[in-house]
Amino acid sequence: MQKRTLGNSKLDVSAIGLGCMGMSFGYGPAADTRDMIALIRAAVEQGVTFFDTAEVYGPFTNETLVGEALEPFKGQVTIATKFGFNIQDGKMAGLNSRPENIRKVAEASMKRLRVDVIDLFYQHRVDPNVPIEDVAGTVKELIQEGKVKHFGLSEAGAGTIRRAHAVQPITALQSEYSLWTRQHEREIIPTIDELGIGLVAYSPLGKGFLTGTIDDKATFAEGDIRNTLPRYTEEARKANQALIDLLNTFADRRQATTAQIALAWVLAQKPWIVPIPGTTKLHRLTENNGAAAIELTAAELQEIEAASAQIEVVGTRYTEQMEKSTGL
Repeated sequence: MQKRTLGNSKLDVSAIGLGCMGMSFGYGPAADTRDMIALIRAAVEQGVTFFDTAEVYGPFTNETLVGEALEPFKGQVTIATKFGFNIQDGKMAGLNSRPENIRKVAEASMKRLRVDVIDLFYQHRVDPNVPIEDVAGTVKELIQEGKVKHFGLSEAGAGTIRRAHAVQPITALQSEYSLWTRQHEREIIPTIDELGIGLVAYSPLGKGFLTGTIDDKATFAEGDIRNTLPRYTEEARKANQALIDLLNTFADRRQATTAQIALAWVLAQKPWIVPIPGTTKLHRLTENNGAAAIELTAAELQEIEAASAQIEVVGTRYTEQMEKSTGL
């Protein structure tokens, strides 16, 4: 698989990474550990070198899974994880990016991931109670101590990015980005382009919708976050099928799948954008990775742009409360 570079710090990773959250958290019951270890190792065999996890996925179980799966590949892969929450009784309990908590999480994450240094350490969500300069300064110290290699933010605003970057250069911003989640194009993407920061696009397949396999009649397991998302109501899914129809037009032309065109579109936006689709199925992993070989032409991109501009996406991506407090 081709490589891409995140940020001016020259972090080179596979053009498509693997988001591991859904293996343990967010989409109903956790998948079988042995099966997921095999899936992560299959991703390495297919050329994936970039894996995403966080302490709150589980909590803790996803980092443990990723650590066990990737232990044989130390030095060959990049593992990103995140800090920024209190965890009480096995659940997220509010934001916490105080310096002492960042340090505590770093030590615990290294143990669970079975590594001596964290490749990429994101603040999971901006904490309004802790100045971002203190957060960036703490990670800078961890980098100087050899415990962290690269600093990242997730879902941060342009002003916050600039302030943090002035203290410790940011390698990557992780934020949701796909053909149906494009609000970051207005201010965030121009800002990180200016500053030389890469974008790691999570949910590049719209939490599954952009695969074309979820219609208005689909149901989700208990505990699946899509049961609570405004964009995933039956009415919204029915209305948003227009976007799937558009993707299918290009999938048919290119003899590709709907998901592959959706990922190819993300890849085509900037050379420093790396999507991290998640899956628990080997055939989906292989399908997603195949998108790296699809290069949409300028004419195709213009056609997608013009057609998608006529489609109004129905439903917000999260509830208002989730926007403020979740680590998803």
